[in-house]
This record gives sequence, C-alpha cells and structure tokens, in this order.
Amino acid sequence: MGLTLESALALFVLLIVSTATFFLAKRTKLPYTVLLVAVGLILVPIAALEPFHFLETFTLTPALLFYLLLPTLIFESAYNMSIRKVYENKWSITILSVVSLLVSSLLISGTLYSIFTFLLGIEVPFLLWLLFGALISATDPVAVLALFKEYGAPRRLTLLFEGESLFNDGTAVAFFFVLLSVIALPVIDPSVIVGGVITFMIMVIGGIVFGIIMGGVFSKMIEKASTHEFVAISLMIVSAHLTFIFTDLISEYLGHHTDGLVKLSPIISTTLAAMVIGNYGRFKVSPKADEFIEKFWGQFAFLANSLVFILIGLLFTSISIPLEAMLAPIVIVVLVVAVSRAVSIYPIVTLLNWTKIEEKIPNSWQHLLAWGSLRGALAITMVLLIPDDLTFANWGYTFTPKEFILGLTIGCIYATLFIKATTIGLMMRKLKLDALTEIEVVEEALSEAIIHSEILRRLSTFKEKGYISEGAFNKMVDNHRRDLGRAQDNCRSLLKNNNNTEHLADKVLRMHALGIEKYFLKNLYTYGEISEKIFKRILSKLTLQMEQVEKGNFGVVHSNVTDYKDVFERLANFLRRIFFPKTATFTAIDKFRYYRAQTVIARKVLKELHHLQTNVTADLISSEAVERLVDTYTTFKEGSTAKMNEMAAAIPEEVEALNSSLVGRGLLKTEESIIKELYEKEMITPKLMAHLTERMEQTAQ
Repeated sequence: MGLTLESALALFVLLIVSTATFFLAKRTKLPYTVLLVAVGLILVPIAALEPFHFLETFTLTPALLFYLLLPTLIFESAYNMSIRKVYENKWSITILSVVSLLVSSLLISGTLYSIFTFLLGIEVPFLLWLLFGALISATDPVAVLALFKEYGAPRRLTLLFEGESLFNDGTAVAFFFVLLSVIALPVIDPSVIVGGVITFMIMVIGGIVFGIIMGGVFSKMIEKASTHEFVAISLMIVSAHLTFIFTDLISEYLGHHTDGLVKLSPIISTTLAAMVIGNYGRFKVSPKADEFIEKFWGQFAFLANSLVFILIGLLFTSISIPLEAMLAPIVIVVLVVAVSRAVSIYPIVTLLNWTKIEEKIPNSWQHLLAWGSLRGALAITMVLLIPDDLTFANWGYTFTPKEFILGLTIGCIYATLFIKATTIGLMMRKLKLDALTEIEVVEEALSEAIIHSEILRRLSTFKEKGYISEGAFNKMVDNHRRDLGRAQDNCRSLLKNNNNTEHLADKVLRMHALGIEKYFLKNLYTYGEISEKIFKRILSKLTLQMEQVEKGNFGVVHSNVTDYKDVFERLANFLRRIFFPKTATFTAIDKFRYYRAQTVIARKVLKELHHLQTNVTADLISSEAVERLVDTYTTFKEGSTAKMNEMAAAIPEEVEALNSSLVGRGLLKTEESIIKELYEKEMITPKLMAHLTERMEQTAQ
C-alpha cells in the first residue's frame, strides 16, 4: 500500500476518531480496545458512503503490522519489565509462554479437526488447523493490563500476564513460521518434522542470544553518545525497529544458506533487546532523558494500538465469506479456543505449584489467566502473513484457506474483546483481586495523613505571603484538619486492631524510609553527584533490602551482597572484568563518593522521619518503632561519615578536585537556569541566548 493523499487523510482521521474513543472509554468505563473495535465496526457502513470512501484506503498490511506497529508494541512492554522480577518468576513465565502455548495449539487443532471432519463433515487439513492453533494461542494483554492498572491487581499477577504475552508472542510466531515452511513442502516425512523442531529451537534460542547482543550494542552506543542527549535518545528510539529488521534480514540470509534450517525470531530478539536497554542501557542517559523515552514509547504504543484495534473493526469488510456461512464455525471455534486455554492453564499450573520451585500461583489467579486471554494485533499479523496463494490438495471451497482462517481469527478476536474483556473487571472484584494487602491498608491511611499535614503546612505559607484571604484560609484549614484527624484515627485503629502491631509498624516505617532513600539516591544521580556504577550499587542494595522487608525480615543488606536476580548487570560485570578490567574496579575516589552518598541519604531519611513523627504520626505509631529506625539510620550515618572522612584523609587531593568539580557543575546548572529564565522573561534575544549558552559551554570545557 503506497501512501496517497486519501490514505494519509484516512490515517489522521482514524487517529482523531481513536482519540475521541479514548475519552468515551473513560466516560463509559469500558475497555479502550473494545470500544475501538466497536467503532471500527460502526465505520464499516460509513466507509461505504461515497464521501467517506477514503477510509478504506488505509488498511492493515503485513509490512505495516510486522515492521512498524509490532516492534513498537513489543519494545514498549519489554522496556519497562524488570529482569529481576522476570528471573524470580522464570519458570512460571517460561511454562506459560512455551508449554501452555504448545498444549493450547495442539488441543485447538486436534479438537477442531475432529469436530469439523467427523461431526460436521467439513474437510479442512490438519496442518491448516495447526497453523490456526499456533496463531490464535498468542495472547494480547493490552485490554487486560489496562484493567489491572485501573483496579490495582497484584503486581506478580500483572507480571505473569505481561511476561507470558511477550514471550508466547515469540514462541507462537516461531511455531507459525516453522509450520508455514512445512506446509510449503511437497512431501512431509519424519525428517521434516525433526527439522521443524530443530528450526523452532534455533529460532527461540538464537533470538534470545541475538537480542541480548543487540541490546548490549545499543546500550554501549547510548553510553558513548550520552554527552549528546538527543543522539542518545534517537538511538534508544530506533533500537526497537533496527533490532527487529536486522534479525529478520539475518534470519532470511541464514535460512537461504541452510535450506531453511537456521532462522532467528525477530520478536524474541526485540523483546530481549528491549529488556537489556530497559534494565541496563537506560542508566546511560540522564533520568530526564529516560523519562522522555518512557513517555515517547508509551505514546507511540498508544497510537499503534489505536490503529490496530480500530482497523481490526474495519477488517470485517475484508471477509469474503458470507457471515451466515461463518457464524456456526466461529461459535464452535470460540468455544474450543476458550476450553483449550483453560486446559492449558489449570493442569499445568497445578503441576507447577506442586513442584514448589517458585511461589504458588493461587486458584483465583488461574481463573483470570484462563479467562483473560484476549487476542489482538499478533493474531491478525500472522494471518496476514499467510501467502494469498496458499492452498491444499482437494481444497474444494470457493474461498481460500487464508480467507477461512482470517474469518475465524476475526471472530475469535471479537468474542474475546466483547465478552471476556468487558467481564474481567467484574471477575476481579468477584475474586477480590483488587483488595488491598494488610500493609497497603495502613500505608493508605498514613499517606492520607501525610497529604493533609503537608497541605496544612503549605496553607500557612500561602497565608503568610498573602495569597489567600483570612476567611478562605480558615475554611480550608478546618476541612483539612478534619480530614487529617480522620486519617490519623483510621491509621491508629488499623494498627491497634492488628495482632502484631509492632511488627506491622516496623514494616510500614522501614518501607517508607527505603522509599525516601531511593528518592534521594535518584536525585543525587540526576545532579551528577554519583556515577552510574555507584548509583547501581546502592540501588541494588536498596532493592534487596525492600524485598527482605516485604517478607518481614528487617536485617541489614550489605553493599557487597551480589544481586543474582539482575541477570543483565551480572553479564555486563562479567564482560567488563574480561575486556575492561580497570572500569570494573572500585577506586578510592569511588569509595569516597559512595560513602558520601550514603551519608547524604541517611541524613535526609533522618530529617524526613523527624518531620513525620513531629507532624503526622506523633501518637499513631509507637515511639519505640520510630526510635528503633532512627537509631538504625543514625548508626548508618555515623558509619558512612567515618568511612567518608577516612577516605578523604587518604586521598585529599582527589577529594578536593571532586568537591570543586561538583561545585562547578552546580554553578553551571545555575548559570544555565538563569540564562533560560532571562530568555523566558524576554530580557535577552534568541541570538544572545545562543551566544551566552555557547560561551558557558566553552567555559565548562
């Protein structure tokens, strides 16, 4: 499809319609993707009218889906996935995304072949059913994850859904392409099946390895370009599509020279590259640049999803088979797919729970995993990748195999979106998956108390500066004092009614303190006061500490403890020790900066704890719990200060140079801010601003 005036107009009109649909979804509380498909269906008769014929000129094509939209959706999801959490749940995600998918594919194909051949007398080749089973078993979590976010589903359940979807996408596409190549062969014998299994394994494993390599290469390029932020951001933006396209090109080359035996999965490689960049490469740029990247991918994915789902609605017109002829087969297929999904979840997850190799997946989660398996972009992509001229011996129907599979796929997508997606919220409430945990209930009450306390403090400031009248001030103060008292009473009641009050109080306070540590650690990194190496070391320690506190263990995690779950960081450190041994060592000045950061952070936590106890929790949380935590951080601060002073005495010249550098960087930021402020106040012209900025940069060098 070439881009014409009509298709360009159709593209932007569809985006405007999608935006309007988003606001309608917010108002009606219906899933956005469901409404998009419904709107697409409504547009079908509208597009048939002469003034709106242009809407039919922009359609989903294999190239548009496979090379532009799909990498966007994959990268956006994988970029924000924590490798630590994936590693924690590696067996659950692997089994759900590989074993369950293969079981579902085989069940769907075998059951449909039996029903259509022996009960209905409709001859459809088993390989075509197997092809359909592979593509329809790939799940699309977009609508489900949006509801999870709205209702506050457990974080691990969200991870299992997203992890399964990402990795079963790659598995499904690899299986799909192997089947396509097998179908194209004139004769199928045992050697072909063995070759197909080998190709499938190479696609999966090769995709993982190549994805990690591409993620590492792009991360290194981003690091080299980090001083030029726009270049670094551009590299992060193009990394998704370049990884996808490079993998596909290499796969074609290898397949051509090995008779199709060796291929790579572009979806799996893009997923792994995104995870490497998201967990490792993102620290090569400033936090502000990382925030921009995250927003960019979120916006890009929103546009991609909007186009895909509204065009899925419009795809209804492309079905050449009469609806009345497809209705019964679609109903049968939808039921078989739903039952096969359930069979691929319950027994397999039960067996996984029995092994106890990972944390148990509760029955309520299994119900949602079985019911919440929606279909979307990937299923349509795979259908469109089926060659138009694909046929089978004795295929005696007026429609092609591709048209038949397309009709069934669209029917399944509509069924999962209009039936399953609209009932997931109700199901979550019924299963009480939106309920807050014990500590979250206390944290909610404590957060409300902190909010109203801070508002009262700021109201006093506004009153002193004359921003607010006496009457309005008194009215607002009365309201927020009442709300503060209610929140404090609620928090007090929750702690009093708990059987283990002291333990819960310790847990809430320590989680709060660790959150403060993370906040100020990020600030130090943002302002360039610590290096990436130090930032990651402290962040790793805090992450491990938070996990221990969540489990009720309040012991101190030392900085030399290795975080075995951070797979990519361990791999990077291993390669660094081999190829760049000097950068892997922790120098004396690194140690000084490390202890300086720990001292600053401990001081900030103590200040926040004092404010919290004085203004918010004076009689909510026992003074013993607060004192225990204050003593811990006081000892921590004194120890870090002593070690910092010890390092300063050992390397005075380096410390003096570092302090001068930090002060100079701070002054440079101040100068930059003043120039920007002068320009915004129109006290200097754009030309003068450019001149002053250039002079400032030259001075900095």
